[in-house]
Amino acid sequence: MNSRTARTKLSLVLAVGALCLAFALSMSAQVKTQSSTQTVGKATSTTTVERAEVVYVSGNDLVVKMEDGTIRHFANVSETARVTVGDQQLGIHDLKPGMQLQRTITTTTTPKVVTVVKSVTGTVWNVNPPLSVILRMEDGKNQQFKIPKDQKFNIDGQMVDAWGLKKGMKISATEVVESPLSVVAQQRKLTGEMPPPPPPPPDVPILVAQEVPAPAPAEAAPAALPKTGSPLPLIGFLGMLALASSFGLKGLRTKFRN
Repeated sequence: MNSRTARTKLSLVLAVGALCLAFALSMSAQVKTQSSTQTVGKATSTTTVERAEVVYVSGNDLVVKMEDGTIRHFANVSETARVTVGDQQLGIHDLKPGMQLQRTITTTTTPKVVTVVKSVTGTVWNVNPPLSVILRMEDGKNQQFKIPKDQKFNIDGQMVDAWGLKKGMKISATEVVESPLSVVAQQRKLTGEMPPPPPPPPDVPILVAQEVPAPAPAEAAPAALPKTGSPLPLIGFLGMLALASSFGLKGLRTKFRN
């Protein structure tokens, strides 16, 4: 008895599971959904410019100094990242300390509305107003739907609410949901400048070698006469000359006296 009851419960569980699965599949097949997107306003754009100076580059790691003085570290920069310098496209391994980088970000925001239209058609099998209704679909299967607040149903061209539904009525219902959406697109451009060349060295006097003419050779001095003797003979000669002069003067005096 207990075994038979257990098998019966198991059969009911499997049947309910199969029924739920059938409802889920039926819902996906019977409910028609259409969506559309429409632009409802003018797009607006904003531009942001960030400037920085390359401080350190090692492998794929980049350290820059921002314009406001803050230091930012970019780890594992992609090999495909490019910076435009003049007419060249440089990668992470081409960057050098001192280079000036500029990133321009243009953000465009476009206001749009997404409209989702859900429609269903079927015959009322059971209704529990204002919460739910069970419809017999075109394929002969029943499907339960929750009734949205203030939902209206089209019955032979007349619009009624959930309280006006009766079993056997063929109805069609449409749900329209409009959701505002802002589509944001960004465009980034990275440019750079090479570091300025080093300043020229300060002005210093430049030594210019000038050829100095060689001095003229000095005139040769006359050769000195060789010393041939002592000055004593000359002194003796002068002494004898003085002595002779003395005798001559004495003789002249004696003569004038006589």
